Amino acid sequence: CEAVVKEGCDLGISVDPDVDRLAFVGEDGSWFGEEYTLVAVADYVLSKTPGNTVSNMSSTRALRQVTEARGGQYTASAVGEVNVVKAIKDTDAMIGGEGNGGIIYPASHCGRDAVVGTALFLTQLAKSGQRVSALRSTYPNWFMSKDKLALPAVDVDAALKQLMEAHPEAEVNTVDGVKFDLEEGWVHLRKSNTEPIIRVYAEASSPEAASALGDRFKNELQGFLRALED
Repeated sequence: CEAVVKEGCDLGISVDPDVDRLAFVGEDGSWFGEEYTLVAVADYVLSKTPGNTVSNMSSTRALRQVTEARGGQYTASAVGEVNVVKAIKDTDAMIGGEGNGGIIYPASHCGRDAVVGTALFLTQLAKSGQRVSALRSTYPNWFMSKDKLALPAVDVDAALKQLMEAHPEAEVNTVDGVKFDLEEGWVHLRKSNTEPIIRVYAEASSPEAASALGDRFKNELQGFLRALED
């Protein structure tokens, strides 16, 4: 971010060591947000080739909003690249990926590819004539909170079922853990595949609201877990 401003650049491009995840920096040093890499690129792809999109359940709601605005259907897959790819194939999606900056463009190949994502983003910028910060301002603003709690020696699935029953107002997805879609945002609780923890991700209209939403569901789940322990 500092280098973009110092060098007077129009854009900063950040990738991970194996170049399958991608994030951008605006001309003013602002962080475009790795969650919004897929949102922006998908918006451009759908403007040329209308269709469906896919991301995993822990990715931003903005992709769903952009997809539906373009007349397509959005699908949330289980976490993991292989699950996203399967959902892309099952729904004939034009593009998919993950909120970690992973772009999967099946017209090229079904794998995360930061080079392909960069090419699509640069084309989008060139054709729109917008600066990066202006492009970012065209998308809905959502903020994410990422938390966790230790995996207890009780039936977590039973506690999650009780949590679902306590929230009839939510649209619930149980493809991978439990995701509660609410008017004000969403909360996704799932057992980690790599650590003895339960991941608690939430998204809302501000960082504070996202943290509060995640905390509320985390505390409720802990209450059900303690009841099972007793």
